[in-house]
Amino acid sequence: MSHVQSFANQPASHNQRFYQPTWLQHLSDRLPRIGFALYMLLFFTYLMLPLGILAAATFNSSSFPTITPWLGTTLQWVDAMFKDTQMWTALGKTLLIAAGVIAISLPAGTAAALILTSLHGRSRNFLYALMVSPMLTPGVVIGIATLLFWRKTGISGGLFLTILAQSSFIISFVMLMIAARLQRFDRTMEDAALSLGASRAYVFRRILLPYLRPSLLAASCIAFLQSFENYNTTLFVRGTETPLTIFIAAKVRAGLTPAVNALGLTMMILTIGGAIVWEISRRRKRKL
Repeated sequence: MSHVQSFANQPASHNQRFYQPTWLQHLSDRLPRIGFALYMLLFFTYLMLPLGILAAATFNSSSFPTITPWLGTTLQWVDAMFKDTQMWTALGKTLLIAAGVIAISLPAGTAAALILTSLHGRSRNFLYALMVSPMLTPGVVIGIATLLFWRKTGISGGLFLTILAQSSFIISFVMLMIAARLQRFDRTMEDAALSLGASRAYVFRRILLPYLRPSLLAASCIAFLQSFENYNTTLFVRGTETPLTIFIAAKVRAGLTPAVNALGLTMMILTIGGAIVWEISRRRKRKL
């Protein structure tokens, strides 16, 4: 009898915890999942909505890239994209610059990462701060400084100077990605190969380089994207050349047409298609 009375005398909140309705328990258990799903929905909507508007504006008859008002569906801007020789020339120069940036940034960033991971103490902290500082420097400052420095040696603005200016900070991105991979590298494999008579070059080519291959591929993609979309640095060192970002900026001032949207839509399709092909090939390799 005393047990019954003690249970009855407990606070109402304590009793409600035991006699909570089943539907309320299910709701409280699912609230975190529902909140996460809503957050992801809002996030991807915020991320993809501008890209969807860009793609839809490609097929609007309006001479200005917009979806309101919708003046009719057309493919004339896709045709205009293929006929715009200036835009394709600008794209070709941008791809050439990106290839040059990758050719410089990848070996330089890899070498910096190898040195960084082999050091300890204050020297490592100093080198890390030194290598990361260009990445934190505004692009305008890098562009002006590069132009002033190389002009004294007789090198004026152009594609070569643009490659050098972009590489000066993109190397930092490559270095960080390679260094992160090297943190998980088992140095005993390298020591074992050296003790068996292998040369440093052989160890790098047959052990370290295959291990770094995923990071090298990822760093190449990052370097390409950083170079492709760069505007602030390129503006000061391009000389008389017109890469794609400068071309689009000039079009915005002079009068933008949906032909640029068509180019953006083409890049989106190629990017998504490449990601799908990469994922399919990765899963096939995993099954083998």
